[in-house]
Amino acid sequence: MRKITKNQKNARAKIDTSIFYSLKDASKLIKDIATSKFDESIDIAIRLGVDPKKANQMVRGVVTLPNGTGKNLRVLALVPPDKENEAKEAGADHFGLDEYLQKIKDGWTDIDVIVTMPSVMGKLGPLGRVLGPRGLMPNPKTGTVTMDIKKAISDVKGGKIDFKVEKNGIIHAAIGKVSFSSNKIFENADEFIKTVIKLRPSTTKGAYVKSIFMSTTMGPGVPIEAKFS
Repeated sequence: MRKITKNQKNARAKIDTSIFYSLKDASKLIKDIATSKFDESIDIAIRLGVDPKKANQMVRGVVTLPNGTGKNLRVLALVPPDKENEAKEAGADHFGLDEYLQKIKDGWTDIDVIVTMPSVMGKLGPLGRVLGPRGLMPNPKTGTVTMDIKKAISDVKGGKIDFKVEKNGIIHAAIGKVSFSSNKIFENADEFIKTVIKLRPSTTKGAYVKSIFMSTTMGPGVPIEAKFS
């Protein structure tokens, strides 16, 4: 069993586990319980009343956080030569095609997001075993397979994230940093939760949102009111 540090004990002591916090109060408390010297990420976990094994209950979507994620995402644009300048101007960290396809084939995955065009997707099929498990495979549903490469890169750099429910029925997402103001944390979390609620499958019965927790990278979870059906 992992040993709990003194700071972690102090952080847990600040959370009243007998209540559920409003999102605004949780956004303030999360900053107070952060103890690490580095700028911790703020994560949100939503447990849904869905069965992800059923195709008609899969919850997946994209959301643009109003205040960004606080993380500088490394973007690879897999594009033909005539689109390289567009990708560069939009802020892609890497851009090109055959050179990067070979690098990925050789095991290189030092990136956070890949954007590409429909005409290139055929070349990515054989790389599915490398990209899939790491969540790097571009997808039209998340806006990372598009003819508008400039917009796709700008969206990612501007705080657009994609998410999907895991096998255990939970959606995880990083929605900011401890250095954010409590209001910015609240706005990002509020936008994320509202987006998830809008994606409720019509086949879901009973409570849709079962629980919501907010936490920092090293801290305990803060229980949040889940007054959503």
